[in-house]
Amino acid sequence: MTAAVRYELIKTCKQSGARLGKLHTPHGVIETPVFMPVGTLATVKTMSPEELKEIGAGIILSNTYHLWLRPGHEIVREAGGLHQFMNWDRAILTDSGGFQVFSLSDLREITEEGVHFRNHLSGEKLFLSPEGAMEIQNALGSDIMMAFDECPPYPAEFEYMKASVERTTRWAERCLNAHKRPEDQALFGIVQGGEYEELRKLSAESLVSLDFPGYAIGGLSVGEPKDIMNRVLEFTTPLLPQNKPRYLMGVGSPDSLIDGAIRGVDMFDCVLPTRIARNGTCMTSKGRLVVRNAKYAHDYRPLDEHCDCYACKNYSRAYIRHLVKCNETFGFRLTSYHNLYFLVNLMEQVKQAIREDRLLDFRNEFFEQYGFNKPDAKNF
Repeated sequence: MTAAVRYELIKTCKQSGARLGKLHTPHGVIETPVFMPVGTLATVKTMSPEELKEIGAGIILSNTYHLWLRPGHEIVREAGGLHQFMNWDRAILTDSGGFQVFSLSDLREITEEGVHFRNHLSGEKLFLSPEGAMEIQNALGSDIMMAFDECPPYPAEFEYMKASVERTTRWAERCLNAHKRPEDQALFGIVQGGEYEELRKLSAESLVSLDFPGYAIGGLSVGEPKDIMNRVLEFTTPLLPQNKPRYLMGVGSPDSLIDGAIRGVDMFDCVLPTRIARNGTCMTSKGRLVVRNAKYAHDYRPLDEHCDCYACKNYSRAYIRHLVKCNETFGFRLTSYHNLYFLVNLMEQVKQAIREDRLLDFRNEFFEQYGFNKPDAKNF
């Protein structure tokens, strides 16, 4: 049987080891490394599908847990699947819902069968299992589905993490058995293990033996320092197959995208660019710019003078500040458009640096320009 999703390795950067590749999906071919905008509720906040195409997004992420609650996966199935429902004809990845179950509900009970928890909207008692997560994602019809896993908090004790990793592997096997549409939906396994190399190795080897078409690295960007995340990536990515895609979940700051690519990651996602945009925070070639600050009230330059996105070509900092301060939706649309464009364009620059075997040089240049090398540098 032909795999629903196939990874093609095009080139490895001689300077850094980063990978240039192509992800072949039922809804198009995506060049990697790639950043995936997050459309939690079947929409990337404030953005239309047409605008996402304008900025060059080839794949977006939607959330299994939230779509299960609203509008319900059966409604999405009746609509013809998520692509039809939201009028998006490019690729979609859905997460498993596991992260939301563990992060949004204070009252939860983990059992071997699944997780009992409360709906964060209504307080209603709910239960989600590996089989349930597969049923929901099969109904949504995404190109890439994620196995149901536990995402433990940071830090976590070794023994707790070991039990969690072993349970996640058993759940992953149940997900494979419950997956009803392998011919047109690829199911990725999720490597867990926190900061423990021994457990990352255990998780990776167990999941690779199950022969998933792709692998995610989970449990990072959950509060650990950046140096720990990079160390875990350096250890974990070589444990994963060369001929399959590697996805680092929940990472979207510019420095981490570059550092992740250097360590062999192909796919990234994060709500960061749209979330901070709604607070008036913008990513620019010179670093973070909080456009709602008073000093921009009379600043008639674009958000970033080196950016050619729609927002920067047409509107000033002063105008966008006015909109954001007045809670005008158009202001949030402009900052969101700009931030997403910035990250999609950044990944284009990363790909070009890989082609030219100079990604480490690019990292140094970018970090210097962005201000990450300063002792008091502010991250997102």
